[in-house]
Amino acid sequence: MTDQAIRVGFVGAGNNTRRHHIPKLKAQAGVELTAVANRSRESGERVAKEFGIGRVDDDWRALVRAPDVDAICIGTWPYMHAEITIAALQAGKHVLCEARMAMNAAEGRRMLEAARRAPQLVAQLVPAPHTLEVDSTLTSLIADGYVGEVLAVEVQATQQPRFPEPGEPLHWRQDVSLSGHNILNMGIWYEAMSRWLGEARRVMAVGKVAVARRQDAGGTLQDVKVPDHVEILANLARGALARLRFSAITALGPASEAWIFGSDGTLRLEADARRLWGGRRGDKALAEIAIPAERRIGWRVEEEFVNAIRGREKIARTTFEDGVRYMEFTDAVAKSMATGHAVEVAPL
Repeated sequence: MTDQAIRVGFVGAGNNTRRHHIPKLKAQAGVELTAVANRSRESGERVAKEFGIGRVDDDWRALVRAPDVDAICIGTWPYMHAEITIAALQAGKHVLCEARMAMNAAEGRRMLEAARRAPQLVAQLVPAPHTLEVDSTLTSLIADGYVGEVLAVEVQATQQPRFPEPGEPLHWRQDVSLSGHNILNMGIWYEAMSRWLGEARRVMAVGKVAVARRQDAGGTLQDVKVPDHVEILANLARGALARLRFSAITALGPASEAWIFGSDGTLRLEADARRLWGGRRGDKALAEIAIPAERRIGWRVEEEFVNAIRGREKIARTTFEDGVRYMEFTDAVAKSMATGHAVEVAPL
């Protein structure tokens, strides 16, 4: 499709889709916003009016099958990702799917299998965005031996931390039927960490739910099964030990940061994931590492998707293979919390 228009349909138009995918796809040359199917026709019509999308469909299945749609952007909650992705690929559509990939690794593997059966189509996951500007620098420093042998990793990541509010309704991220095994921002930090250090092979995890029961949208009390705080010890495939903490309840506590400790050096990534600090054997303190502007690649998801469809580049952030890897980690964490035992992370 080097010169043809790329006609995009949107299934689900949540916050990230409206903030990023719709306007940034619209800004790509030769892209047409053809149709949208949202949770309700009313919300779909609002989105269509705001962004100039040509048609509102009541049924996402009809949108996926539509002959005037070439690519599907999926902006739903994780519980629908696998079904929509597989249907879209089977209908001959390229797919850009919002993170996290799926409810669990089994769904992720089904998505990957569907993509492999249609190698002529582009299948992309929205990447973990927060470290994109430092990823290439961090990866290069580690590969070039800045820290020597990586021995230990510490990640402390918060997601809007505050004191628990028992009266608040059940959020979709706390609803296991909508979010699956995904916990807070664990997936995006693990995905980013994997870019620098490779995958985990074994995990031991414990979790804490702050408020045991909350009312769902219909007013029914539901048991909360997605933890508000999780602590993980992980053995990485390359030999390092990782200690990971993800929390929404560490009110007034320290900000997010990542540390990489090696035999010859230390690296620290700041809370905003845009500033990097380091020190080597003989140094008295860490110093900020300058990152040239040309290496701060940042967010280019929609551009990469369109370029891949046009045959101009291959998907790097993020492939379905990468998605299955982080979903296998997510599954292992869930199983470890449920059983109280260390769990091996299934390889791809």
